[in-house]
Amino acid sequence: MHPKTNLSRRSLAGLVLGAAALLWPLASFAQTYPSKPVKIVVAFSAGGTTDILARMLAQKLSDAMGQPFVVENKPGAGGILGNDFVAKSPADGYTLLMGSASSLAVNVSLYKSFPYDPQKDLAPLMQVATGPFVIVVNPGVPAKNLPELIALAKAKPGQVNFGTSGNGTSLHLAGELLNTMADIKLTHVPYKGTGPAMMDTIAGQVQMTISDMVPFVPHIQAGRLRALAQTTAQRSKLLPDLPTVAESVPGYDATSWYGLMVPANTPQAIIQRLHAELSKIMQSADVKQRYSQLGVDPVVNTPEQFKAYIQSETAKWAEVVKRSGAKVE
Repeated sequence: MHPKTNLSRRSLAGLVLGAAALLWPLASFAQTYPSKPVKIVVAFSAGGTTDILARMLAQKLSDAMGQPFVVENKPGAGGILGNDFVAKSPADGYTLLMGSASSLAVNVSLYKSFPYDPQKDLAPLMQVATGPFVIVVNPGVPAKNLPELIALAKAKPGQVNFGTSGNGTSLHLAGELLNTMADIKLTHVPYKGTGPAMMDTIAGQVQMTISDMVPFVPHIQAGRLRALAQTTAQRSKLLPDLPTVAESVPGYDATSWYGLMVPANTPQAIIQRLHAELSKIMQSADVKQRYSQLGVDPVVNTPEQFKAYIQSETAKWAEVVKRSGAKVE
């Protein structure tokens, strides 16, 4: 055998062994992960849909993976504070982020600067839920359906108010999207949370509000609020008789969605392990039942698919922000 050939084979063998040595810690780490509690950060206050979903999935992941998954709320700046905390956490699989459309796709167009890079410092793990917002009015409003509300708004430009949980939220922009697509002028009234907006609508201080479906259902059933439409392209299973906005305004779609993120550079082996467990959780009957009660549907997609979806939603809401001139205070 030629000496150079023998040397080349020895060099190749050395490279293979070297690569295996580098990969072994990652594989070993994935096999033992998690070996301590895992934190799921929610960038909003406790009690909202993002928080409810995070706590439900935390319990399921704890049961499946043998270590506590603990939810920690870090509200502030429309979700930026919580996102920043996760973005700057070690990329070791022990700090996850439960994000929403507002914090992951809308904020990029509303805020001029961030303490982290939204495009580079967080990586998608999996979208976990999607669902509609609902448009409701005070029963005293002379509009029994969405076409009548649109006609009222056209007859009284700027005089029909809609309350939401705050400036720059997905709910605010859902109203601005309706303004743009229906060629009307609803006036936005921002509140510090869904609860105050809902109560002022019941009291008649504002004519309408937009929010996640679940908080409104008891008030709709009791006649304190009148539901006019839901915002997704397809009707919700929770309120199958409630029309969509798109049935009156073709092409309208404002989706409430939620998903888990990790710090950038989290090992793929850890991402794959978490993704596999979450995929199984999404298929369980009790999770599907609980999701139905919340008015959302479970989602199973790949990190790549979730990344593409975030990008498409970011572009969509950037256009809405541009057309409406929406700003944060």
